[in-house]
Amino acid sequence: MEKAFKTIKKPFTIIQGTARNQPSHDLLVEDKRLSLKTETGAGTDAERISITKLCTTEREPWAADVLIGRTLEHLGRYDIILMLRAIWERPMIHYQLLEIPVEILKLIRTAELRAVGSRKRRQSLGADVYLGNDMLFHVHFDGSDGKCQIRNLHVRSCAMLLGWDLLVSD
Repeated sequence: MEKAFKTIKKPFTIIQGTARNQPSHDLLVEDKRLSLKTETGAGTDAERISITKLCTTEREPWAADVLIGRTLEHLGRYDIILMLRAIWERPMIHYQLLEIPVEILKLIRTAELRAVGSRKRRQSLGADVYLGNDMLFHVHFDGSDGKCQIRNLHVRSCAMLLGWDLLVSD
């Protein structure tokens, strides 16, 4: 992504990468902190987005208010979240480049987390997140690996920046 920005940069564009695997933005472009996400695989839905690792919240205490607070703190590190998706429908791969609104994800603060699953030890917590009567997405805090996941975020809730298809030959 950094190389793409450098390729298309205008004379005033400032692009700065950051250290890998750090809990901060991935790229700084004109003072905007960007997080870069990807989604691909056989189960990728053309209309619904999954973020398998929004952030890691593996430290204790494993309590709803603490997990939500850590996630909101993490989201506060970004101005823009970009996602590159690949939807496989042989013989085509449909690519989507989306901007996921940080403010929509911050609605996690309204989630009423409940225990889900059958783990005996640190139990996973999850909730649907609503705006009014509209279900926006499902947030899931995985008790086994400490990750915050987003499921079923509708593509129409995001800004589609670019879409293109690639024909794959067998």
